[in-house]
Amino acid sequence: MGIANDDTEVDVENASIADLWDRVTGTQPDPPWWLVLLVGLVALGSVVHGPTWRVARNVVTIAHEGGHALIALVTGRKLDGIKLHSDTSGVTVSRGKPHGPGMVFTAMAGYLTPPLLGLLFAALLAGGRITLMLWFSLALLAGMLVMIRNAYGALSVIITGAVIFGVSWLGGAKVQAGFAYLAAWFLLLAATRPVIELQRMRARHMAPSSDADQLAHLTSVPGLAWVSLFGAVALAALLAGAALLVPDAAAVPHLPRPPGF
Repeated sequence: MGIANDDTEVDVENASIADLWDRVTGTQPDPPWWLVLLVGLVALGSVVHGPTWRVARNVVTIAHEGGHALIALVTGRKLDGIKLHSDTSGVTVSRGKPHGPGMVFTAMAGYLTPPLLGLLFAALLAGGRITLMLWFSLALLAGMLVMIRNAYGALSVIITGAVIFGVSWLGGAKVQAGFAYLAAWFLLLAATRPVIELQRMRARHMAPSSDADQLAHLTSVPGLAWVSLFGAVALAALLAGAALLVPDAAAVPHLPRPPGF
């Protein structure tokens, strides 16, 4: 009896792990077309509306600094830490050669990460991987939290992760889908505004050590060219991501035509 009970417990445990894996990697049905468009409008409003943007921009900063950190590690640099500040600025410190491809790719990654991450999220959602997209976000935040070196930064990452976990674990299907699409729309739409703000600050000589100017120093390519690259990638990702997120025409019900048409 003791052996039989132990086997049953193991089977239940294995089944639970398998169920969790299936829940994370499985596909979910597409949300209603109106929900996709509604959260897209909400995301657009959060980018355009100044007071909302000042809060929501923290998410872009997390992605921006996370991109610097990830590429620094991938290119063999030693990552010392990340700091996020209440004015939505941030800094990622890494050690290694002060020049060369590793430093160039690390400097490039910041402004490129939010739009490319939004495009990746859009591709996952287009494939019905809503839960996978949410848990992938949690994994990225968990990895980033280890390298945070200030209290505000840790609090920002923890709160963001707690919201995502709460939605993915407790929210219903429509809540999860709405939140996931909102996140993807926001990253795609928000990626352009920091690039515009960057160039405005550069034009006023208020950002002498910006990513674009660091890249200009590293490569002898003008800073404006790097700003243009950041903007082009953001716009391309927005167009490609929107094509993935916007519902097919067949999913949108046709309105009845007035008599005589």
